[in-house]
Amino acid sequence: MPAINAITRQKIKAYLEAFIESKVQNYRDFKAPVFETTTSYLQEQSSAGRLKPFHAAIIPQAVMRLNAFERGFSTSLGTTFEECACLIAQDHHQYAERGYDLKGPMSRAALNEIERQVALYDRNPQESAGLPTLPQMTERVLQAQRADDLEIHTSRADLYILTHDGRELFFEIKSPKPNKGQCLEVTQRLLRFHLLRGQNRPQVQAYFAMAYNPYGAERSHYRWAIPRQYMPFDSSVLIAQEFWTLIGGPGTYNELLELYRIVGKEKSKYILDAFVYGFG
Repeated sequence: MPAINAITRQKIKAYLEAFIESKVQNYRDFKAPVFETTTSYLQEQSSAGRLKPFHAAIIPQAVMRLNAFERGFSTSLGTTFEECACLIAQDHHQYAERGYDLKGPMSRAALNEIERQVALYDRNPQESAGLPTLPQMTERVLQAQRADDLEIHTSRADLYILTHDGRELFFEIKSPKPNKGQCLEVTQRLLRFHLLRGQNRPQVQAYFAMAYNPYGAERSHYRWAIPRQYMPFDSSVLIAQEFWTLIGGPGTYNELLELYRIVGKEKSKYILDAFVYGFG
């Protein structure tokens, strides 16, 4: 039995097709300054600082337009992972929602403890092996919760799942090459999810999810050093297959990637016509 059923496949395919068409429309009118003569190009001005005289001199304008589309497309592609994960999760779990808001009372003392726990990784990036795991950090935060200094707060998770056995899963789906600030911020968010629910694992599970591994197929292939230094990497990060298997079971990652390939193949002429040949 496939991990992604036929109806969800069609939903994902339609969503990806619409995503591509929307991005093409956003960039189809992109105008790179035309390099007709050196003198005319050097008289151009750009308030956004986008003039690239050497690039414009040597690269065809059609390629420049396609390159601008690719950069913008790649930046926003991460949003498709959230939508696809949600659609798949809805078939395999009791409930799933993108952009899920948690609202409730959090103790000022517990919030201060979250800051203290996150700061441990900020201060000791070279000694992360001796620092607490996410469940250990969560336990300390929950122990710091008080009833006499509560404040109402809201935190949003990229993806929320309620499993059939009643467990709650929260995901921050981010770039597989995060910077230091992103690592510290995500760790803070994961701890806040646990605090708002008042529970540690396994009943509540919060993760930093990476939709793919830029270094290879296995977790052991992952080489980006920053998340290993600035967050409880081993206990908080799901990479590629690990994430998609938790969402939809074995085979989900391969099936979803194949869907992306099919849509890309079907839409390739549409993209080339819009940016290289000027059609459409």
